[in-house]
Amino acid sequence: MSSPLAFPSDGHYWLKNAHIPPNLVKIQVNFPENCQFPRPWEDLGLYHLEIADGKIKNIIAVGQGEESDLVTHDDVPRVDLSKRMILPCFVDMHTHLDKGHIWGRSPNGDGTFAGAIASTQRDAANHQQPEDVYRRMEFGLRCSYAHGTVAVRTHLESAGQRGQMVWEVFRQLRQTWADRLTLQGVAMVITDYYLTPEGEKLADQMTEWGGILGGVAYAGPQVEAQLTRLFSLAQARNLAIDLHVDENGDRRSRVLHQVAAIALKIGFTGQIVCGHCCSLDVQSPQQVQQTLDLVKQANIAIISLPLCNLYLQGRDRPQEPAWRGITKVHGIQAQGIPLVFASDNCRDPFFPFGDHDGLEVLNQSVRIGQLDPPYGRWCATVNHTPAQLMGLAGHGCLAVDVPADFVIFPARYFSELFSRSQGDRLVMRRGKPTHHRPPEYQELDNLMGFGAMGS
Repeated sequence: MSSPLAFPSDGHYWLKNAHIPPNLVKIQVNFPENCQFPRPWEDLGLYHLEIADGKIKNIIAVGQGEESDLVTHDDVPRVDLSKRMILPCFVDMHTHLDKGHIWGRSPNGDGTFAGAIASTQRDAANHQQPEDVYRRMEFGLRCSYAHGTVAVRTHLESAGQRGQMVWEVFRQLRQTWADRLTLQGVAMVITDYYLTPEGEKLADQMTEWGGILGGVAYAGPQVEAQLTRLFSLAQARNLAIDLHVDENGDRRSRVLHQVAAIALKIGFTGQIVCGHCCSLDVQSPQQVQQTLDLVKQANIAIISLPLCNLYLQGRDRPQEPAWRGITKVHGIQAQGIPLVFASDNCRDPFFPFGDHDGLEVLNQSVRIGQLDPPYGRWCATVNHTPAQLMGLAGHGCLAVDVPADFVIFPARYFSELFSRSQGDRLVMRRGKPTHHRPPEYQELDNLMGFGAMGS
């Protein structure tokens, strides 16, 4: 922070002069016709927020003529943010916590997708201990929490005995972290698994454990039968579906189109989320429009994971720039299809970087996806939209009587937010600053099998 902020111990105060994207503030604003906003391309409004009892009690848009009411509250302390930005806490809707933070012991030498799979499989074979999985997953959650996240959805390897162990660890973590983070788990298998008796058993377990059916659907002659079976299992159990599809640059890969067509054919009534959808960006305009029309009709939400895909893809031509890593985010947004950006993998063979930070995801997505101003509409992709999709009432936006969970940044404008590190952000939980920091990497050294010298 440019200057320290002091908050009263009783948690009742006014936050004055906060810059917030208007689409993330749920109040009716009627500005005067002649009202002029500086820097309209920034898409920021100026607000006062009253915080009490861990909730937002009042929101006033500066310029509405109601600011004089503040003067009558002489007994309520005021904290002037001087146009510092506020965003609702982040919601990270696509992660892989069970794989996370193994890069130090299992790197991916060639950076390819095949190399990532092979390295991850070797690591799983050599490190089956529940403690290993628990500590790495919790390390990721501590990073998320420190950066200002309130909810995480993670895909979990779910086949065989290791899958049973991973889910047991996740259920323990979900209970331990229940008062700090909302956690959702998705069954991660290749979709041919659902054609087997084990696939039906997994669907039953997701019903028992409060999970989501999912996995990776690869293009091929059997994918239609696999998806049909998956949808039937989910429909019978009232389960949601969250899939990896078209994570490649092959224009012939149209699994997203097949998912939407099958959902409409069988009349699937549950929620459907599809992640990656990269090949959509290299298909013809006619094919893109056909697919997006079906996606819209089937009420499918799309999650783009550009950080990981930008790293993995295009490796067949390393000597020259190549397309990689992004779907048709502008077309998806324009059609009114729910769009989310998320972390995906962190510090593992699929992506050796990342810190479970919603701001980094937004920042890099703006650059990679050419998400031009006004920026406020894109901010919703890392809080409001995923919060709605995950059923998180009272999260993802700022409104009266919702929990006062938000992040205060030193930046006053998006041009500052996206240009300079915001490591000194202030995360507010229930109206009080948390001052949590991300855990030190050294904590994982012994678990990774490194000695005192880190070798």
